[in-house]
Amino acid sequence: MVKLILLGLLAGAFFSSTFVLNEVMSAAGGHWFWSASLRYAFMWLILTAIIIMQHGFGRIKELMTVFWQHWGFWCITGSIGFGVFYTGICYAADHVAGWVVAATFMFTVVASLLVLLAFGQRFDKKFIAYALLVFVGVVLVNISEGLHAASLLDADAVPMKDMLLYGALPALVAAFSYPIGNQLVWQVSYNARKRNAETISTQKSDVQTNEISKQTPSLITEAPTLSADMSHTVDMIDTLDINHPTQTLPTSFLQNLIARIPTIKTTLLQNAFNKVWLMTLGSLPFWLVLGLVVRPDLPDTKQVFNTLLVALLAGVAATTIFLYAREKAETSSEVAGVDATQASEVIFALIGGMLLLNNTLPSAMGLIGIGLIIIGLILFAKDG
Repeated sequence: MVKLILLGLLAGAFFSSTFVLNEVMSAAGGHWFWSASLRYAFMWLILTAIIIMQHGFGRIKELMTVFWQHWGFWCITGSIGFGVFYTGICYAADHVAGWVVAATFMFTVVASLLVLLAFGQRFDKKFIAYALLVFVGVVLVNISEGLHAASLLDADAVPMKDMLLYGALPALVAAFSYPIGNQLVWQVSYNARKRNAETISTQKSDVQTNEISKQTPSLITEAPTLSADMSHTVDMIDTLDINHPTQTLPTSFLQNLIARIPTIKTTLLQNAFNKVWLMTLGSLPFWLVLGLVVRPDLPDTKQVFNTLLVALLAGVAATTIFLYAREKAETSSEVAGVDATQASEVIFALIGGMLLLNNTLPSAMGLIGIGLIIIGLILFAKDG
């Protein structure tokens, strides 16, 4: 267990490089667009090289087929889960310290509950208390940073307002975007598993029926064969009798959208690297459109190098170590322990900012906020 915790902490340190290096690039005058977009361009190239080394170029061809068959889904998912998410993180880094962005982004744990609720999932009421604990911590962290900015600039309202509007709000948008993108991909994998289970069940039923038919030739069934194709549940609505009391239809606009999530018939989505590769490719159109809208000046060599470093440290190394630690966990408590280590990102981001940018130690209010966030995340992991 100690080894798994140490691996989780190492992953948290690598993940925190996102917040520290983004602040470094912002302080050096680099535009937030390049900090965001170049990371995913580099990530896609690095992941492509890794997949080719592991499985050969044929795997890339298979993934491209999966992408083009459902390109709309992957573009939407990548744009939300990676595009909007990381745009918010990098934009916020232009206005507040990296540790504040990291602490505010931890609200994603609470956002994940709301996303799961929207997707029809349910959770224990005690998680609401944990969510409130994290929320109070995030509020204290941001108020602390706002008061600090106001004292430095001898202004009362403007720094706090700007910090919340341009720092906290984009980080909160990122906190919601990330679980939405992940949940969409999870739903696709779930649909595929469900379809495979239904297919196997149908095949077993057919075999049993054939055996019975051989034993009793006079037995005849007129029951229609149900299709296992559930790739677009909403397409079946027209064939249902809406007056039938036992049938349930999507009752809201959101449920109708969820019902349109496709079923992708492939085992490739069981591999985390494949899913990240597909989402990253799907985010590229978002970055192209955003670049045409923002029209930033070209990045300098130092910013390009730093974004490559973020892609390697946070995008590849941290993800690999974290997934490895989770896979090696043998009990639910060990998995929870590994998940809880991600709360260390805030601490590592704070230390990194103090070492690289001479950031000051947070006030007592900020430290209390960090403490509440970490306690809340540990409780989530413990009972999740």
